[in-house]
Amino acid sequence: MKTLILASESPRRKQLLQQAGFSFDVVSVKVSEIPDKNLNATEQILDIARRKARAAFTHLKSSKVQEFTLISADTEVIFDGELQGKPADKEDAFKMLRRLSGKVHDVQTGVCMIDSATGKELSQIETTKVFFKNLSDQEIWTYIESGEPMDKAGAYGIQGLGGKFVEKYEGPFDNVVGLPIELVKSMLAKI
Repeated sequence: MKTLILASESPRRKQLLQQAGFSFDVVSVKVSEIPDKNLNATEQILDIARRKARAAFTHLKSSKVQEFTLISADTEVIFDGELQGKPADKEDAFKMLRRLSGKVHDVQTGVCMIDSATGKELSQIETTKVFFKNLSDQEIWTYIESGEPMDKAGAYGIQGLGGKFVEKYEGPFDNVVGLPIELVKSMLAKI
């Protein structure tokens, strides 16, 4: 039986896969996550997910691991057609959250899989629309002081304290957390 390998350091992705009942190994790879400005936002996300998958695949193939299926992902907040990324500092987090306040944005996760036996590569995107409440400056600063937004795309975590900013969402919740499990299952069936 093939080993399932998650190419991610994200504790949230690990947790989502574990909760879905998957057993898997984790490999971490360092690749540039600077978006290619020649691509649109969705293509940028898929490109980053593919970079992660290909780097991990190359690493694993060279270490002669038994047959495996590799999963990588990249989750981004998109507002006005642009990736919001992770905040550089507290001021940047404030600007991001102020921008999202009272508005609708998309959260997209690009998932890439590679099968070691066939070399087949598959990548797809999942989108969830997120509707933010109107936020006061005080609410934003209190949240920033918690430290939670600093390593999150769009400067918030829906599964944590940032969830109180969300009025509603349309699409998979786990996609906003970082890994759309139903998409992962359907891709595994295809690969």
